[in-house]
Amino acid sequence: MPSPAGSEPRYTPPSGRLRALSAFRFREYRLFWIGAAFSNLGIWALMAGRLWLMHDLTNSPFMLGLLTLSSTGPILLLSVWGGVVADRVNRLRLLTLTRAMFSLLAFLTGFLVAFEVIEPWHLIAISLATGVLLSFDIPSRQAIVPNLVDREHLLNAIVLYSFLFSGAAVIGPSFFAPLIDLWGVEGLFFYVGVTYALTVATLIMMRPMQDPAFAGKRNLWDDLLAGVSYIRKHPAILSLIAIGVVTGIFGASVGTLLPVFASQILEGEVGTYGTLLLSLGFGGLVGIVALAVFGDLKNSLSIQVTTGVGFGLSLVVFAQISWLPASVIAIALMSAFSAVFTTVNNTLVQSMVADEFRGRVMSIHMLGWGASAVGGLLLGSLAQWASAPFALTLGGLVTAIAVGTLSLSAARGVHGTPAEGGAEVSATDR
Repeated sequence: MPSPAGSEPRYTPPSGRLRALSAFRFREYRLFWIGAAFSNLGIWALMAGRLWLMHDLTNSPFMLGLLTLSSTGPILLLSVWGGVVADRVNRLRLLTLTRAMFSLLAFLTGFLVAFEVIEPWHLIAISLATGVLLSFDIPSRQAIVPNLVDREHLLNAIVLYSFLFSGAAVIGPSFFAPLIDLWGVEGLFFYVGVTYALTVATLIMMRPMQDPAFAGKRNLWDDLLAGVSYIRKHPAILSLIAIGVVTGIFGASVGTLLPVFASQILEGEVGTYGTLLLSLGFGGLVGIVALAVFGDLKNSLSIQVTTGVGFGLSLVVFAQISWLPASVIAIALMSAFSAVFTTVNNTLVQSMVADEFRGRVMSIHMLGWGASAVGGLLLGSLAQWASAPFALTLGGLVTAIAVGTLSLSAARGVHGTPAEGGAEVSATDR
């Protein structure tokens, strides 16, 4: 694949340590990565801040689940169309627009809090708007990376990009509680608005991208059906997507109940919540680093089974603990398992999908993240009816059993030859 803007010549890949940073040789990728660093800090703080604010306003686990449903539920309905759009439009312009809207919504939330007029329904409505934007933002964000580097550097580009998520989850909690103590909850949302504004600035600095040659010339419905048909013809990809959906419902929704564990089970305040979030981020970062050092695509199925089952069982362990130091260790272990499992699951899908279907297939694979909306409402309702430990224990057990079972059905295709036109890459864009 030629250089994106046609102005960066091919070069001999560097050796040794520099090879791990080879994608940074491309100016457009550097700008995109810097912008993504800002936005990842922003989206992390946005989601954590909204959950804590809803908990503060209502003290209701059900409302936390409803908030999660409103923010990620639209992904269940619209993500497949987001994938179709990602294969048809100028992805850079679309991302610039969505990031600008994220910034405006964050500032709006901050002003509502600052003027003391914020209500739970405000958070629900703003979260719904964010969810709609994410449905179109994420598929384009995933699909744009191959446009920014030469093909031989695609794997490196995605690996470098994956560190942003774990890094944001570590950096974010370190200033979550101090920022709220210093500026109040409204200050957190103003901070989010600024991070997204900086992202927009970096995207504007990038060279314009050409519109797809077939933009507007194909029927949206036909494109969608072609993507669904492609997945149906590849049972291994279908099984991997199913694994992501099940874990999204029963495992990834742990974040919805963290405010409850922090305030009720561990009898803490916002500082305790921040400590749990920091441990969550640190564990994920350790898991990603371990995978980068020791991971091997040849053993990816066994890694997925081991970490997926470990993810579910560690949820069960965390749910039984009421002592903060032990909770910190348990949630860090859970996060490490989760990060490796999610990365490997994405890697397996990416390694088998053909390039021409990548946007649509990965948007359907996003249903795993969108399913956390259903899981958030389900676990929140169970916590309201019974208890938070009971809800999380049930979710962990289902996750462990489902990963082991569905992985067996995916085994045949995982180690086979990638689909024609596919590329063996990994992704953690969740």
